[in-house]
Amino acid sequence: MKIASLLILAVLVVGGLWLALRQRRDSLHRQRVISQLLDAADALEARLRAVRSEIEAIAGDHVNPVRAAMHDLLQQRLWLQDNAQQASLAQLEDVRRSLDSASASLDAQLQKIEQARAGQLP
Repeated sequence: MKIASLLILAVLVVGGLWLALRQRRDSLHRQRVISQLLDAADALEARLRAVRSEIEAIAGDHVNPVRAAMHDLLQQRLWLQDNAQQASLAQLEDVRRSLDSASASLDAQLQKIEQARAGQLP
């Protein structure tokens, strides 16, 4: 009876340690994902600020895709601030895809600017 009790206790201790390590790993992973999201948002914001004047010079202030992108970025940052800790990893990945999409859109706008400067647009 004593050996069985010790075995049960050992299994419970090992199981508890395993669960604690798993929760710590998941928590670290979540923090890493959030940190990467914030870094991506910072990088996109820096790029948006850098090209704002160029886009405005070509498209004018009335057609300003940077303003809309900055607004969207602010909305994503506010969502992250309010929801990042309880959001699922899938939701965090959706935000990351959205940032990547915004960055790709910015690249397309920059390419159009370069083409316009080179006189390659119709």
